Amino acid sequence: MPRELVNKDNILGDDPVSSFSKSYKLEMYIENTEGFDGEGDLFSKFGVEIRDEATFVVSRRSWNRLVKSAYNSVEYYRPREGDLIYLGLSGSLFEIQKVETESPFYQLKNLPTFKMRCSLFEYSGEDLDTGYDGIDKIERLGSFLTLLTISQGTLGYNVGETISQTLTSGIVMTGELVDVNDSDGILSLAHIGASDGKFNNFATGSITSSASNLTRTVTLVGEDNKIDAGDQTTFFDSEVIEFMDFSESNPFGDPQ
Repeated sequence: MPRELVNKDNILGDDPVSSFSKSYKLEMYIENTEGFDGEGDLFSKFGVEIRDEATFVVSRRSWNRLVKSAYNSVEYYRPREGDLIYLGLSGSLFEIQKVETESPFYQLKNLPTFKMRCSLFEYSGEDLDTGYDGIDKIERLGSFLTLLTISQGTLGYNVGETISQTLTSGIVMTGELVDVNDSDGILSLAHIGASDGKFNNFATGSITSSASNLTRTVTLVGEDNKIDAGDQTTFFDSEVIEFMDFSESNPFGDPQ
């Protein structure tokens, strides 16, 4: 999956809002034979971090035939650092950190392969529109979503459309539709942006789809920030009461 730069920072050389709109199926050799490399699963007070690493090897012949061909828009001659690899065996996305172009070193007077050293990709709001549901659903499950409840039903709205709304201040809000809930009449939007470049949000009022020019009325605006997905506060509160009692039984000393 080649990385497409949307708004490159010329000072730091980074693009925090990269998009991935194309994917190419390639046969690769996984150099790791006994499992992923890296530090593995780390358990800390901030949660679980999975730091898997892997090395993929692809032949130059396959790359030129399936990716860098006259029928594709890819112009570079090799995989690039920052591109992604989706491993269907584990359902994982890996980001290319380094591409070795001279390994093995000139065997039979040529360089037959690209060796890509990769680490597990940490999704942080990138735009995934590859057309493959196994990849695109990561955007739906991991993005900060704005939820719009519409009164007339969601019929006519499709995933991938751009929803826009003009606020009373004249600011135009836009967002990508990533999920449609027909039963509840809820539209889930990701990658929210405003025409003034500042933080704004959708409001109750009319919205329009860029694809079909379909207009509906928003009755409620909500959020899904994914913070509560693994929240167990209520569970721990009820469990703690049974074996920890902080009521004061000794007024002249510590609780017992």
